[in-house]
Amino acid sequence: MNDKKRILTGITTTGIPHLGNYVGAIRPAIQASNSAEIDAFFFLADWHALIKCHDPAQIAHSTKAITATWLACGLDPEKIVFYRQSDIPEIAELSWILSCHCAKGLMNRAHAYKAQVDINNATPDTDPDFGVSMGLFSYPVLMAADILMFNADLVPVGRDQIQHIEMARDMAGSFNFKFCDDKPLFVLPNAMVDEDTPLLTGLDGRKMSKSYGNTIPLFGEDINIDGEKALKKAIMRIVTNSQLPEEPKNPDDSTIFEIYKAFATPNEIAELKLHFETGIGWGEAKEILFEKINSEIAPFREKYVYLMKNPKEMEEILQMGAEKARRESRKRLEKVRKLIGIKPLAKLK
Repeated sequence: MNDKKRILTGITTTGIPHLGNYVGAIRPAIQASNSAEIDAFFFLADWHALIKCHDPAQIAHSTKAITATWLACGLDPEKIVFYRQSDIPEIAELSWILSCHCAKGLMNRAHAYKAQVDINNATPDTDPDFGVSMGLFSYPVLMAADILMFNADLVPVGRDQIQHIEMARDMAGSFNFKFCDDKPLFVLPNAMVDEDTPLLTGLDGRKMSKSYGNTIPLFGEDINIDGEKALKKAIMRIVTNSQLPEEPKNPDDSTIFEIYKAFATPNEIAELKLHFETGIGWGEAKEILFEKINSEIAPFREKYVYLMKNPKEMEEILQMGAEKARRESRKRLEKVRKLIGIKPLAKLK
């Protein structure tokens, strides 16, 4: 009997990983994948990327950089299943099948769709569905197919994605009820929300996000530019107030201190907190932050650069992962097809 919990995580290929991605997703996911109690599936969500990015070069480069980042940071493709979504055609077929059994009303309630409709309704002379592609509208169905294809027990998500996991449960339960008389085919997944995982603030005090242009690069945008210098340059751009070095400062109002806490030990955090409260120059605080972050990610940087220069090696790893994934996806899709009546005529009675 296999008592392992299966965890599935997708990474959308629309950007270059930054410090917030590392702290919020990459580091905890890799740590979890090393547990003997976890069966991990990690994938590059390049079909999902098409919903909001129509730049082929950006998607291709992002796929390459994200693959290199995860592998450089310690993801072991021998221990987990690491694959590219578009290499698993069974997912697209399952997505269509689920669409045929999913109520449109359920999709009408999806947060992303409702948000766009609300924006349009607040704009005079604008169609409520302006700017809404079928990809955006049916995004939760594709996400459900990603999850249900491999019967994931747990899906690590932020609070804004919990609704999508609930929709996947709804679709799984509906399919099981319609077509499975005795043994359910699909596991009902659960959202895995880690309240302890920090959400980093960006250079300007807002949430760190590429859309805000306020991110701190993990390894830099260009492998031909010194990654360590790029990291330090970004940290030195963190916005601070005009307090003098000798003035006491509130660490809880400091982006520098907030980011530092995501990398430091409790003793180191307490020491810097005291330094803030007794007076510290912003330049010195940024230098301390740089040294702490760099001490953790510097060992990964050389491997990242190597992988970016050797994409063939990464492609082989992804194809190995795709083959492992398809051993299961082929079997599950065959069961789905039989249940809904799509099967060879020779087997019909």
